[in-house]
Amino acid sequence: MTPLLLMPLAGSLFLSACSADKYDYIDTPIANQIADLQDDDRDGVVNARDFCPDTPESALVDNDGCGASIREQDERQLRILFAHDSYEINPVFANQIQSMADFLKSYRSASIEIQGYASKVGQQDYNLALSKQRANAVQDKLLSYEIDPKRVRIVGYGETRLEAEGDDPASHAVNRKVTATVVGLTEQVVEEWTIFSVKEK
Repeated sequence: MTPLLLMPLAGSLFLSACSADKYDYIDTPIANQIADLQDDDRDGVVNARDFCPDTPESALVDNDGCGASIREQDERQLRILFAHDSYEINPVFANQIQSMADFLKSYRSASIEIQGYASKVGQQDYNLALSKQRANAVQDKLLSYEIDPKRVRIVGYGETRLEAEGDDPASHAVNRKVTATVVGLTEQVVEEWTIFSVKEK
């Protein structure tokens, strides 16, 4: 018999031998899960290591699933000084305003009160109007970063709340300013952490 004829015969014998073998059916084993890998509050931290299992879905959390609350009223780093009898914003303060805009974009629950001040040089009525113009100038710059106007309030104090009581140029300079207060903030903030931070439950 030629080798070509032997090949089909060998293949059929091999298939017959395989079909004759029988194996008992074994059910698919069920894994014994010993840790809860679900994330019920969807904060990116699994239940098994979530110390704060009820954080809102939009909250920013640390490695334990918790966030540190900011006070409802929090003084931010916004302090802008002005030249005498001017409400023009010096470009050196542009980064402060942009940082405040970034903060408001990150924390949608927050609003801001912009407070304008003046030195005691000149008439009180004029200084009150000037302080409002300064607050308005900062507001306009803040709104240019697409902040909702409803979240911004301005107030002018004129010379009624002086930081420095002196009558010298340095005292007048620190009184020509705009500051800001963030109000209504209820969200969570991220605290510094690493993936290696561990806490005992």
